[in-house]
Amino acid sequence: MKLILATRNAHKTDEMREILAPWEVLSLADIGFEGEITENGATFEENAMIKARAAASAAPGCVAFADDSGISVDALGGAPGIFSARYGGELCKSDRERTELLLRNMRGETNRAAKFVCCIACVLPDGESFTVRGECPGTLAEEYRGEGGFGYDPIFVPEGFERTMGEISPEEKNMISHRARALALFREELARRAERSR
Repeated sequence: MKLILATRNAHKTDEMREILAPWEVLSLADIGFEGEITENGATFEENAMIKARAAASAAPGCVAFADDSGISVDALGGAPGIFSARYGGELCKSDRERTELLLRNMRGETNRAAKFVCCIACVLPDGESFTVRGECPGTLAEEYRGEGGFGYDPIFVPEGFERTMGEISPEEKNMISHRARALALFREELARRAERSR
């Protein structure tokens, strides 16, 4: 099965390919998509669906999907949430800068509870669509630890671990991450619908 993933993020594409193998996953770059997609939804689900529909329009006849994910921090009322990739606005242009801003905003805070959230939206060739959601609960570390993963991984300690997601192996991460959990549900739902349409 060929799937079009609505992203240009190479890290995310590699992670999705590994988890969804043997299905073939192509990114927007792979199909030559050059337009911009405006993510103006109010939830992870809405933003994921906006991206999935854009990919579906660019690749008719293919299964198109997208994820929208981020980190939600209890002490910050759920922020950064859907703004995780844009946290800090123009002042923060890299993952490291956004991560350090979050650590500064949490300085002295004893409630370190947080969770990673991943919502996947899928648009099928017949126009049908669905969404699934995966979460990974944990806590925020006091400092940046590890060089693995991407985004907020080096400051997030998954429940049941003492190491951050930046310190664990990709194999361990792909077993417990919010994206892995959402992808398991996505794979299950997509296989169910494919079986039903036969």
